[in-house]
Amino acid sequence: MEKIKMTTPLVEMDGDEMTRILWKLIKDELLTPYIDLHTEYYDLGLVYRNETNDQVTIDSANATKKYGVAVKCATITPNAARMTEYNLKEMYKSPNGTIRAILDGTVFRAPIIVKGIEPYVNTWKKPITIARHAYGDVYKASEMKIAGVGKAELVFTDEQGQETRELIHDFKGAGILQGIHNLEDSIESFARSCFNFALETKQDLWFATKDTISKKYDHTFKDIFQEIFDKEYAEQFKAANIEYFYTLIDDAVARVIRSEGGYIWACKNYDGDVMSDMVATAFGSLSMMTSVLVSPDGYYEYEAAHGTVQRHYYKHLKGEETSTNPLATIFAWTGALRKRGELDNISELGIFADKLEQACINTIESGKMTKDLALITTLDNPVTLNTENFIKAVRETLDTLL
Repeated sequence: MEKIKMTTPLVEMDGDEMTRILWKLIKDELLTPYIDLHTEYYDLGLVYRNETNDQVTIDSANATKKYGVAVKCATITPNAARMTEYNLKEMYKSPNGTIRAILDGTVFRAPIIVKGIEPYVNTWKKPITIARHAYGDVYKASEMKIAGVGKAELVFTDEQGQETRELIHDFKGAGILQGIHNLEDSIESFARSCFNFALETKQDLWFATKDTISKKYDHTFKDIFQEIFDKEYAEQFKAANIEYFYTLIDDAVARVIRSEGGYIWACKNYDGDVMSDMVATAFGSLSMMTSVLVSPDGYYEYEAAHGTVQRHYYKHLKGEETSTNPLATIFAWTGALRKRGELDNISELGIFADKLEQACINTIESGKMTKDLALITTLDNPVTLNTENFIKAVRETLDTLL
């Protein structure tokens, strides 16, 4: 078949460790044989981020603003051990946090459902979509170690030089401090993104924080959501026969476990990070979760919701066989290709993306899968394939669909 042509490049953000290996396999086996792939490439591997003092991360986010659609591989957020392992100049912040701060918007994450992989929560019958705020909080925090006795305060200095102070703690000994912030503009964008997505997908929307404890910070989130809903969305939700409601985060967790799914659960940044992993794992596997950042300005960044699969990478370096699940990374590519085709009026890209996703699902439902799924499947006699052979099996299925 003739390769599908692209007119506008995708922003391609390469990553780290085992997912970097998957990235190349997916391109070589599942994309470039069928698409005249047109990307603007940025290497977000930790080695090159260190060489560029993390400027490459900023450049990739700005390129996403230019072209509108990006696809990102999983990347390392360094800790103290990584500082030594990679001989880093500094402990760089999360590249996802940097990109999300530049693009703003909301991260929507939903599980990939296949027959034979049953949720651990037996009441769940429909997907649960996590809507995660993509700015601020702990991901833009300033931190400090406290050596001994002293007083810590929050200090805000306005444009006229007037100070507002709030006592944090009188330290009687050593401790730690963390300062977090958010922006009302960003929270408003988050709320509208969630309400719009609920209307588009005809799903109820839940939002949860801990305003009973955080009476200013979390309460502001709650208030902004309610004000925007009442003024702009209440009638639309009523007409669509869907519901918005707010509850405390601990109550939301209890409701989620008892529910049958089929709704959007909106969370603050860190809550969304944790709860999306919980939902993905409870549906079967972290590797079976799609993730897309949707900016209010019309930018889209697709990625896998999991990490770099470090343990498998070290086995790979030793020449040992791995059975790493590539589905979330494949679905990042299909999501980006589908959106690129939609924006550029290239229907062939969307059709190809749909068929590649179906090929992945058909391959698993036929009994061929990676080890993480083989361990939990209800299918009889599954065939466990290594990483490369699973991707090749998907290609064989794809060829029959094409």
